[in-house]
Amino acid sequence: MNIIIVGAGFTGTQLAKRLISNKNDVVLIDSDEEKVRHISNRLDCMVMQATANNLETLEEAGISKADVLIALTESDELNMIICSLADSMYPNVMKIARVRNYDYYCVKNKKSGQRPPYGIDFMVHPDEEAAKAIVKAMEHGAATEVMDFENSETALISMQILEHSKFDGIRVQDMRNFTSLSFMLAYIEKEGEPSLPSGASVLSAGMRLAIVTKKDNIPGFLACCGTKVHELNRIALVGAGRIGSKIAEKIIGQQKITPLSKIFGVHKKLLQDFIIIDPDKKRAVVASEKFLGATVHRADITDENFIEDENLASFDLVITATNNHDRNMITAAYLKTIGVRKVICLVQSCNYGMIARKIGIDVAVPIKDAVVDSILSHLHGKSVTALHSIGDGKLEIFQLTIDSNSAAVGKHLRDFSVTNFLVLLVEKKETGKYVVPNTETVFDSGDKIVLIADRQKKDKQSVNNLLQFGVQE
Repeated sequence: MNIIIVGAGFTGTQLAKRLISNKNDVVLIDSDEEKVRHISNRLDCMVMQATANNLETLEEAGISKADVLIALTESDELNMIICSLADSMYPNVMKIARVRNYDYYCVKNKKSGQRPPYGIDFMVHPDEEAAKAIVKAMEHGAATEVMDFENSETALISMQILEHSKFDGIRVQDMRNFTSLSFMLAYIEKEGEPSLPSGASVLSAGMRLAIVTKKDNIPGFLACCGTKVHELNRIALVGAGRIGSKIAEKIIGQQKITPLSKIFGVHKKLLQDFIIIDPDKKRAVVASEKFLGATVHRADITDENFIEDENLASFDLVITATNNHDRNMITAAYLKTIGVRKVICLVQSCNYGMIARKIGIDVAVPIKDAVVDSILSHLHGKSVTALHSIGDGKLEIFQLTIDSNSAAVGKHLRDFSVTNFLVLLVEKKETGKYVVPNTETVFDSGDKIVLIADRQKKDKQSVNNLLQFGVQE
């Protein structure tokens, strides 16, 4: 594919790397001279220093032959202008834009044959995805990273094996001897390197396991890995910006507030130990007006006096979700050392997530990777509905729907060479429920499946396997 990316920040650069590794032709545009010079020496693609909100620049970048235009500048408005401008002359080019302000999202469905609003085929909203991931981890005691599947009681959980736990020192093939809970092992991660499992693989303390199982089974598997789940009664949220506000909305929205509870003040009791911390006066005022059930402090989380006065060391959970990702990590790691039971922090990417876990942070949510994954999901074909990367794209989890033209229709799972991927879940169209497949599972049109693929394997058979399920390279 021929792809133009506007915005050579961290996200744009990471996306370009992934696309180049998949043999796409990429042009990267940015107005910053120093940034362009630096990236030109790192990426095997054309890099232009220019402003892209004019047709001359886009045409010089090859928009007339492009398949996709992706706008990733720091300005929502600029991203929208670039896509709208391109759409006016090149409507057949797919346009994707990062848009953080949810007010720009159109709630009305596009009529058949009508151009999409602003000329943008897909808008990527990273803040919402990050907030959902943080709250999902919180729901499970901040002891594991959780990936949900649409309308499913099943989830993929990633957890660390602790010393002397049931899974420490055993082989993968022996795991079922230590638990009666049903599961499927998706991948294992050792020293930050993920890989598809084999029965002979030996598990050890420090490794991470990713298991597909029913959500009700999560505490049982955490126990097998040596982790206890505690109730999180006292929660502090650091950051009242875009993402922090979305997290607060979701936390408060989980409380069951009835007319009687409002009258008798019970809802205030439920939230009396939920505090929000932000040093910015304006954000603190807005948060105090919006989240009436929470206590809002205008304060610096690094202030030792504030930490002592509020007794933050006694809190069950602290979430650091400011737009300064490095500070999120440092703050979360420090609070963990002074006694906070669990910490969740927002980080820049999966590489930072690995570092965060090594310094004692329980859950790290990489916001930039969510943007890259969302964009890539739109480029892998119409069948793919979602994508989740592990280990900087070494492994990828695809959620897809099998269409009537798929080569997989009518085939058994045993008909596929599975050296490079595993089918984790199948939702049969007639039942509407996800189940773990076996070798006799037959794929039909309309089935929804979840599969994990080793993207480092690019041989002909590996590519053909994915193509049969509708995953385009």
